Order: sequence, then structure tokens, then C-alpha cells
Amino acid sequence: MQFPESWLRALVDPPIGTQELAHLLTMSGLEVESCVPVAPGFSGVVVARVLSVQRHPNAERLSLCTVDAGQGEALAIVCGAPNVAPDMKVPCALPGAMLPGKDGAPFEIRKVTMRGIESAGMLCSARELGLSDDHSGLLTLAAQASVGADLRQVLGLDDHVFLLKLTPNRADCLSLLGVAREVAALTGAGVRPPETPPVPARGDSTFPVRIAAARACGRFGARVIRNVDATAPVPEWMKRRLERAGQRSISALVDVTNYVMLELGQPLHVYDLDKLAGGIEVRFGREGESLKLLNEQTVSIDGSVLCITDGSGPIGLAGIMGGNSTKAGFATRNILLESAFFAPEAIAGRARRYNFASDASHRFERGVDFGNCVASIERATRLILDVCGGEPGPVTDTQGELPVRSTVRMRVARARRVIGVPVDTREIAGIFDRLGFAHRLEGAGDAESFEVTPPSHRFDIAIEADLIEEVARVHGFERIPAHPPRAAAAMRARSESQRTLHALRRILAERDYREVISHSFVDAGWEADFAANGEPIRLANPIANHLEVMRSTLIGSLVASLRYNQNRDIERVRVFEVARVYLRDATAQAGPLQLAGLRQPMRVAAAACGAALPAQWGTARRDVDFYDVKADLAALLPPGEARYEPAPHPALHPGRSARVFIGGAPAGWIGELHPRWQRKYELAGPALVFEIDAQPLLQVPIPRYREVSRFPPVVRDCAVVVPNAVPWQDLLGALNEARPAAVQDIRLFDLYRGQGVDAGGKSLAFRVVMQDTSRTLTDEEADAVMAGLSEILAVRFGAKVRA
Repeated sequence: MQFPESWLRALVDPPIGTQELAHLLTMSGLEVESCVPVAPGFSGVVVARVLSVQRHPNAERLSLCTVDAGQGEALAIVCGAPNVAPDMKVPCALPGAMLPGKDGAPFEIRKVTMRGIESAGMLCSARELGLSDDHSGLLTLAAQASVGADLRQVLGLDDHVFLLKLTPNRADCLSLLGVAREVAALTGAGVRPPETPPVPARGDSTFPVRIAAARACGRFGARVIRNVDATAPVPEWMKRRLERAGQRSISALVDVTNYVMLELGQPLHVYDLDKLAGGIEVRFGREGESLKLLNEQTVSIDGSVLCITDGSGPIGLAGIMGGNSTKAGFATRNILLESAFFAPEAIAGRARRYNFASDASHRFERGVDFGNCVASIERATRLILDVCGGEPGPVTDTQGELPVRSTVRMRVARARRVIGVPVDTREIAGIFDRLGFAHRLEGAGDAESFEVTPPSHRFDIAIEADLIEEVARVHGFERIPAHPPRAAAAMRARSESQRTLHALRRILAERDYREVISHSFVDAGWEADFAANGEPIRLANPIANHLEVMRSTLIGSLVASLRYNQNRDIERVRVFEVARVYLRDATAQAGPLQLAGLRQPMRVAAAACGAALPAQWGTARRDVDFYDVKADLAALLPPGEARYEPAPHPALHPGRSARVFIGGAPAGWIGELHPRWQRKYELAGPALVFEIDAQPLLQVPIPRYREVSRFPPVVRDCAVVVPNAVPWQDLLGALNEARPAAVQDIRLFDLYRGQGVDAGGKSLAFRVVMQDTSRTLTDEEADAVMAGLSEILAVRFGAKVRA
């Protein structure tokens, strides 16, 4: 919203300066994006009348002008402007005048001699005064301008242009009257709204109007005005206000409608009465209809677009733009003036559908004062009669379904708690009075509340929070003290048996992984490919077409990150993500951070592709493999062995995937990405991934003291042959369960298949470390321990000791 300060002060004139006014508006929520003077500073420039013009005797392109500048005697001024002519009124910079310079520094006008002739001043163009870039000739002033008058006063140049950056809810401030109401509420100054007395009808001419879409068009005011002069010149004061408000002067009729729209916030439209066929009907469009608009664009209309129609069909898009067939031009003699209210939901989005916007649609889709339609017609009628003349008929006010302004309750105690200061009840009542809100106080003490009915121009007041915001704004945000938050902070000891998610992130980062953060919303195709999830949790209102479901696995996001980096010639990629997934679970109960029927576990996932190690001279290049990523996963696991069991997964390579168990419970998956997905998602080579629940990774055993032996350990190896189907982890688990106190560690160090081992079998070699804290173990004791361990394997798994 752009407007000159002088126009605003004509409606409300608080006793504060320009900058203070701009600051006040910004602090109340109407952000002043800019506040600039309409003209740069200059002085000593007056209105002058050219008395005579003669050719300069010594220069073909210069003229010698005699001018009356109100100084008591005629001045001789040399001028090079091509449009200088006798009797025209122009700006004249007298000797001693200060004009804006090109570098920003002012320069002084002095008497100078030009080609042998003394020039006592300078006649100015608009560019020389800094008013515009036009330097084609002298700035022509109105014939009514008084000779000798200060140009700044004549053109109203001691003015500023405000540009407000309004939020969508403040449609009431898309007019000077709305901003004036706001300033009055903030400062207590009185508002002087434009006078809109009924203009007496000078005839009985009316035009039939019918509203077929009553909910979309709540009101349609119309007035016939005959015998207008559409070619009448626009008054300078109106043209100046419109230009400073960002509107180009077009014609008297159009300028009047734009002026009333800016002043009162009510978009108007003027039809050429003689071009209308039959009565006007407001209805929704029909398939196959089209309309050529005022901007020369032809649009197709369907049943969702509200139209103004007559006997010939659509003649305008309601609340957006009029049609070309019935527009008022310079030849127009009889007009129909329209002032209507269209429901925001009937207008919103329609203009954007046709790839343009208009001042009318910008206002109607946010909400226009439906109680101001008739007053706007009266105001526009008076201006048209003053400028163009004419014979007005009576105003017809056809009504459909107008919005109902529901009462909103605001609890005083709630308002004080939200605002943070104890605003007095009487001050709150005064704020509502200044805002023009009808209200009544009910209850007493802590039960006090206001029942408030918003006016017709405030579409943004619908709930209690809206009223609290109004009280805070007008009370003044700067009056609300800024206290740092205070709370009873208790130092909580961190459990030694629990580590944080950040600790897991740090472990992966130390192993050369980079963390990624991606959307929890993913493509439904990812869910089908990487989780075989045919019924993902769908979003009711996705932010993009390809982000339509909630993810149940992190693998898709990591694969997308691998592809993104490989497309940018990064061959070695190692990424991880710590985030939630979203799973349907009928047993899940509702809680403070949980929805019934939905589990949201935290998971840790990582993916790697390319070289196992950065390029170096010490090691030959090799691709990352299953065991590299398994080692990275093992670094995350708490002390104790996890189990890996071969199992199929929809995202992983058959035969190269395993399920991870921690503490006997399934916790996640590890493996190589399925070749099908590698090809589909255009990865340069095999990718290894793991995904595991974060919760079991956060539990770590508390460190316990164990005496360190001073005696040498005894190390023995035991190689046994078992069938291929027997997992080595079962053997290791059995050994650990039965190991005596003297055994400190048991590890698998070799796997062998081949000569000397029966077909269908394998040789597993375990290293057993024995040590006592009180003495050195004898060979007999060590042999007895090894014999006992071998017997356990033989009994439980049929293992044979390999010589």
C-alpha cells in the first residue's frame, strides 16, 4: 500500500513527525517498508511566467527569455529548452537558489554570462529539480499557479511517500481510510473521513440487477449517471495524489474509481451504459464461455469463476477485471457505476489462474468492507459530477447473503497472561473503542471477559487470539518489558548407562561419514521400492507432488543423497542420517508426543559407495564392501556382540543382506543395495547401507572395576569342523556362556573350507585367552579348560576338533 503523507494527514493529523509516524506504524504491525520524500531538497525556485521569447543573437540553440518571477521587474534568462513559449508558466531558479546536483551535493545558481548575454537565473526541467528523468523540455506548470509562489508549496513537494508492507490479514489497511483509523487508534487523534452525503437524484434512471450467486455476491450497488463528459481534464490535486500512490492517470472516469478505491478501499467499475444489453446478472460462469478483458487478454471461463453478465454473456470477471466490450471510453456519455461486495472465497486464486493480478482482486480476495458499498458510490458520484458533470439517477442496492459478524469472547485474564503485562480493563475497553469494536464487559475479577463484535471492515478478527493481538498492538509492543525467560532450572545428572544421539553422530562423523538432513515426506515410489510399503501414511496437503507420504525407512533419502553427489562427480560418498520414521501400529497409544495407531521410532542409517579409503599412496584402491560398513556399524554398537542373520529385505541384494539383532531382539538391517534399485536410481556402482533403531544403541553398560592380572596370559587355539549351516555366532555364544572364570576372551580368528575338511563343512578357529589374577596358570589347567570348551561344542553342535 503506497500513499503520500499529505493525503493521510488530510484524514488524520496526529501531532507527531514523519519519522515518528513511520516508526509507530511499523511497531503496530503495519511495516513501513520505505518513507521517502517526493522530491529532493532544493530552494529558491519560484513560479515564473514567460513574457517573451527571442532567439539568442550568438547561439542558434539558445533562446533569450523575458520572464516575470514575481520579483518586481522582468528578468532576462537564457534558456535552451525547445518547448519554451510565451505565456507558459515554468519553474525559475533565482540567483542564490540551491538545486540538487548529480553527485548528491547541491549547487548554487548564480548570474552568468552565456554567449555575451547575462542570464539572471535558470528555467528548470523536471530532471533538473530531481522530480523525474524527463529532460525533454521545461516543466510546464498549471495556468492557475501564482507567479512568484514557492514551487515547493505549489506542487506540494514538502511531502513523503509511505510504502506499507501489509500482511494478508490486514486488508482494511489497503485504503487511506483504513490506515487513518489505525493511526487514530494508536495516537488518539480524531479521524476526518471523507464526506459522503447522498447525492440527490436528478432523474429516475436505474438499471436492473439480479444476483444469482447470493453467497458469492453479498451486495451489488449501482447508479446510472447520464450526460457525463468523459474527456474532462483530471484535476491536478487528484492526479498528484494518484501518481504518488503509484497510480498512472488514465482518464477522468477511471481516475475517480481508482481514487475512491485508494481512499475508501472499495473497488469500483464504470460501464458504458449504452453498451450493456439487458439487465446485469451476477452468476458463476458456464463451460465454453470466454471473455476479452480490459488488458486485452481473452480468458476461458468455467463454473468456478464468478462473472458479471448481461444479455450478451459475460462482461466482466467479478472482483477481478471488467470486460473490454462494455468499457467506458472518451466517447462515453452515459455510465453505470458499480460498487459491490464479493466473498473472498469466491475471488481468491482466480486471478492467479489467469496469470495476472489486479488491484480489485488483491482487495476482494482479502476482504472488502461490505458496509461501505453505498458510501463509495456516493463519494464517486460527487467526484464524477464535480469533474465530468452529469445527471445521476437513484442508487440501487441489491443484496445477497452478507457475512455475519460473530461475537468473539476475550478473557481478560487470558489476555494479560499472553501479553505478559497486566493491562487494565478500562484501557482494554478504550482500545476497543478506538478501534471501533462494539463490546461489552461481562463477569468480574478473574472471570472478566469482553464480548466483542468486529466491524464490517475487519475480516481478520475471528478468535480470541486476534483480539489479544489487537490489545497488544495498540497498547504498544515497546511498552511490554523484555524479560529473559526464567525457570526453576535443576541440574540433572546424566545416567552413565545412557548416551545421546549426538554421541552416535560423532562416532559416524569420526569414521568419515557426513550427516544429511532430509524431508520426512518422500515419494510414494520410494516406499514401494525400499520398504515394500503399499499403504504408506499419506499427507492430506503435501507441500509438493513428489513429497506425498511419510517415510517408513531412511534408505530412500540416503540413496537420493548418493545420486545427488555422484551427479556432481563425487565418486566416494559416505553419508548418514539420524531421524524418525513413521509406522502404522494398531497397538500404539496416544501420548504427549505420540498419536494413537502410529509409531515414530528414531533410527540411524548410513550409506557408502565408491572407494573404501581416500586416495593415498600407502594402500591400493578398493571399493567399499559389506565388511567395511559392518565395521562402521559395530562402532555404534554397545559393548557386547550383535548377531547378524542372513535374511531378505526389499531394498537389499539377495544373499548380501542380514538382519541385525541386539540383545536377542531385531534392531535393523545391513547389506548391499539391490542391483535393481542401483540401476533405477542411476548409481555409479554398488552401495552398502545399514539402518538400525537408535534406542538399543543408546543403552551402554556401566563400566565396572576389574583387577588387572600381573601374571602372563595363556593363549590356546581351538579349530573345530561343523556343518556349513551352523552359524559361527552360535558357537561363540555357547563358549561365552560356559567359559570358566579363568577365560578372559574368546574370538573367532579363522574360517577355512577346502582340503582336509569334509564337503558341506567348515573349519572355525577360536583363540582363547586365559589368565588368573593370583597366579600363573599351568599347562594342565589350560588343557583342562580347552577340553571342556571342546566338549561343549561337540555336544551341542556335533563339532569335531581339527588336528
